[in-house]
Amino acid sequence: MSSLELGFWSFPVLLLMVFLRAPIGLAMLLCGFGGWYFAMGGNPTPLLAKMKSETYTTFSSYSLSIIPMFLLMGQFATLSGMSQALFKAAENFLGHRRGGVAMASVGACAGFGAICGSSLATAATMSKVALPELKRYGYSGGFSTATLAAGGTLGILIPPSVILVIYAILTEQNIAKLFLAAFIPGILAALGYMLTISIYVRLHPDAAGTRPPVPMSERFRALADCWPVLTIFALVVGGIYAGWFTPTEGSAIGAAATGLAALLSGSLNWRVLGQSLLGTARTTGMIFFIVLGAGFYNGFLALSGVPQFMAGWVVEQGFSPLFVLCVILAFYLVFGCLMDSLSMILLTVPIFFPVIMAMDFGMSPEHVAIWFGILVLIVVEVGLITPPVGMNLFIINSMDRETPMTQTYRAVMYFVGSDIVRVVILVAFPAITLFLLPD
Repeated sequence: MSSLELGFWSFPVLLLMVFLRAPIGLAMLLCGFGGWYFAMGGNPTPLLAKMKSETYTTFSSYSLSIIPMFLLMGQFATLSGMSQALFKAAENFLGHRRGGVAMASVGACAGFGAICGSSLATAATMSKVALPELKRYGYSGGFSTATLAAGGTLGILIPPSVILVIYAILTEQNIAKLFLAAFIPGILAALGYMLTISIYVRLHPDAAGTRPPVPMSERFRALADCWPVLTIFALVVGGIYAGWFTPTEGSAIGAAATGLAALLSGSLNWRVLGQSLLGTARTTGMIFFIVLGAGFYNGFLALSGVPQFMAGWVVEQGFSPLFVLCVILAFYLVFGCLMDSLSMILLTVPIFFPVIMAMDFGMSPEHVAIWFGILVLIVVEVGLITPPVGMNLFIINSMDRETPMTQTYRAVMYFVGSDIVRVVILVAFPAITLFLLPD
């Protein structure tokens, strides 16, 4: 069997292992081991050399050090109570409107995502704060859980985002430019969700209650309590874009600033510090193991020539670039319902990225790479709330056992529709994504 045939056969083997509930990192690692071994004709020496070099290269990478720093930043933000201040401010300004408490939940998720970078953490943290308030003001269970599941996806789109960092490392793109490109799509996502809420409560008036308006003075006092979040976001993202420090240095500054804000607020003690460090270590270990497995598997795919063959085959068929892009995005949309976002990015980008870069979209290669990265991030994010296996749906449902999952499924499809409309707009008008990038 040729190396190319081995590469193609590795896909069904990998998917079978995933469907049998093998950890995705382990599945990719074993497929990479097996692929290297058989591609080398059963000679274990090249595989052993690869094990040594790949492991060292992966875990000694300076670029990857940004991940534990952003994760620690998110842990401090999660455990220090910043989510309550964000939700209170958003609720005071929007809560008296029809569907306003749900809109406030989305706004708070957007703000929290700006210092968290994780969809699941954003969904879980904001649910603890917002779900009791939604129930208190008469919001139906399915609508409440669907809103929070959708709002949680903003955690990986609004920068800083761990998934964008991984994409930047895989494709050798500028992290700061990717963060900047994600900003407008992230704002559009939050506004789109709020518009969806407005439409939903008009179609289903019984799904949402109302609350009395809050005096303007109290609104501004609540807004003032959010200064740590606004300051940290401006410092980290603004500092990276202004060139004051690199993204890796920015992540360390963000983690230190978030920890300091938690300390000054009285939320950080030895117990919270220990939980933050332990949570960061666990998540970092999980991510790094998946990255290691992906490194072995993608190295085998490069050896087999599958990405190059796919890129050449697509170009030879004469398909239009837009058609190829839409097919790839549809693939992400479907498989995003079955796999987590990080695994999807690590598994597929090394295959699809050369295909996209071989097409002519009328833009510079850097702009195509950044535009494609934002689109991939969005459609993978949609998979987090698409039934039947959207991860955010399960996170929220586990926190509200009284609401049947079927009710959440029905309500969340409105938000999925909003996401699909946004993807169509960003595909049709790349300038929206690239607007903030320097010429």
